Amino acid sequence: MGGASGGPTGDGGAGPRPGGGAGAGPGPGEGADARARARADAGPGGDADAGAGPGGDADARTGTPPRTATAAAPRKGSVGSVARALGGARSPVDLTPADLEKRRGVRRMKSFALGLLLFVAVVYALASWLGHRGAGTWTGYVAAAAEAGMVGALADWFAVTALFRHPLGLPIPHTAIIPQKKDQLGAALGGFVGENFLSGDVVRDRLRGIGIGHRLGEWLAEPAHADRVTAEAATALRGALTVLRDSDVQAVVGEAITRRATSAEVAPSLGRLLERLVADGGHRKLVDLVCVHAHDWLVTHRDSVMDAVQGGAPGWTPRFVDKRIGERVYKELLRFVTEMRDMPDHPARGAVDRFLADFAADLQADGPTRARVERLKNDILGRAEVQDLIASVWGTVRGMMVAAAEDERSELRLRARTALLSLGNRLSADDRLRAKVDGWVEGAAVYVVSTYRTEITSLITDTVAGWDAEHTSRKIEANIGRDLQFIRINGTVVGSLAGLVIHTVSHALGA
Repeated sequence: MGGASGGPTGDGGAGPRPGGGAGAGPGPGEGADARARARADAGPGGDADAGAGPGGDADARTGTPPRTATAAAPRKGSVGSVARALGGARSPVDLTPADLEKRRGVRRMKSFALGLLLFVAVVYALASWLGHRGAGTWTGYVAAAAEAGMVGALADWFAVTALFRHPLGLPIPHTAIIPQKKDQLGAALGGFVGENFLSGDVVRDRLRGIGIGHRLGEWLAEPAHADRVTAEAATALRGALTVLRDSDVQAVVGEAITRRATSAEVAPSLGRLLERLVADGGHRKLVDLVCVHAHDWLVTHRDSVMDAVQGGAPGWTPRFVDKRIGERVYKELLRFVTEMRDMPDHPARGAVDRFLADFAADLQADGPTRARVERLKNDILGRAEVQDLIASVWGTVRGMMVAAAEDERSELRLRARTALLSLGNRLSADDRLRAKVDGWVEGAAVYVVSTYRTEITSLITDTVAGWDAEHTSRKIEANIGRDLQFIRINGTVVGSLAGLVIHTVSHALGA
């Protein structure tokens, strides 16, 4: 059963090759490096990297420490080579420590399967030798069982090996399936996931069975969970506000407010507001305030009124006349303001009411008045002071929101927590609300998988397409290779039993 590297015995370094010792590079006439590595890996007991023989690792015979795994040299342009060119970054399919441990398990199972093959081979040889020596008819049964066991073991070794590489390094059709069909397998996997997991009916049925609304309600109804969501939302809000540049946001906010204020005509809205205030008497408190302040000002500024009256008198009038006129004007003005302050039905108040009502009507219907208001609005908005005030709004709002998000006892966080608890209780008790939430979630999920199914499945296909074929094969073998070795073991056992049954039936029928 021993032979060249990668034979059925798995002796990965049985004979010397030109240019190197056991397990060295390819000899003359052999193919590329990948085929040479495939020959070193192909034996039923050999490891994909170590070229192990019946005893396990080929390196053990040279005195060097056994290798757990050897990453194949990346192909030019492969993911592995690009990653290494960028500074040694790990390829998406490089073997992890967990994969290396799994490969050691695969190697042990390969050795066991190979040992079982060698065992039935020895049994076959002994039974055949004893049969020729006339030991008895029982040797025929044993030899038939052992022979069929060898056939089953070799056939299943070929089947398992053909998944990952060319058996014996021979380019037999329909072998090395995973390396050669990697992209097709990735596309098939993406299509399978898209059709069976990302269909609208599957997602809707799954979400309906979960009962998102009911579970969410029970979860949010717990105060600890509401506190957690509030804290996470506050952290996210604080992070978002911190990341945003104030100058950019201020420019956007200022432009948005200015554009909105410029495009909207404010005169009709102001007219309707003023009309409603006058009808409800809301302006009277303002009139009262003006009258009170006017009275107080007159009381404390008598000399200012006197000086104003005397300063406007003709120069030819006597000074005592100017003084008497000033005193008279001051007394009448003070009396008028006092009466207007103390008498709600004062005629002057009625005149103010009529003026405001007429002005409100003009703001809504009079074209020239509306045009003057628009010009005044644009003049005000164009002033630098107003633009600075608009831009500063964001800074004020941002500071308030950050402070509220950081303070656990702030009104914002307390209200958010209360709202979450209320929502949780309502979802737990209100069937209609729960049905609405379930419908929203189902609709959103179905929309996402229906609209972006191709993009989601392309994540699988593109990722698999970007993997190096040989590394992909090694990684898959590391994860499922141990279980695949049971196919070889079962093939040996089942083949032996089948051979024994066939030989028994044939012997019974006199064949």
